[in-house]
Amino acid sequence: MSVPLFDLTSFQRDILYVAMGSDQPSGQEIKDELEGELEEITHGRLYPNLDTLVEKEYLEKGMLDRRTNFYSISEKGDRAVRERRRWEDRYVDFD
Repeated sequence: MSVPLFDLTSFQRDILYVAMGSDQPSGQEIKDELEGELEEITHGRLYPNLDTLVEKEYLEKGMLDRRTNFYSISEKGDRAVRERRRWEDRYVDFD
């Protein structure tokens, strides 16, 4: 059995977690949320990773207006994140 999301970087997994916990966030909203936990994130780092996640069908991309896109977790992404969490829980016990 392969580890869910093993083919992604930790940054890409973080993007998925933010998208899963938000209601159709824009790229800027994802960036703002991640910068609350990580270092400054450039557009040149964020948007290619969002595009990769869309290409791999973990995220879906839509348009809010002519200048702003939104991202939502796809069924594949939702399933993969949940499977990843179950896999992680097998090895990390916080009790």
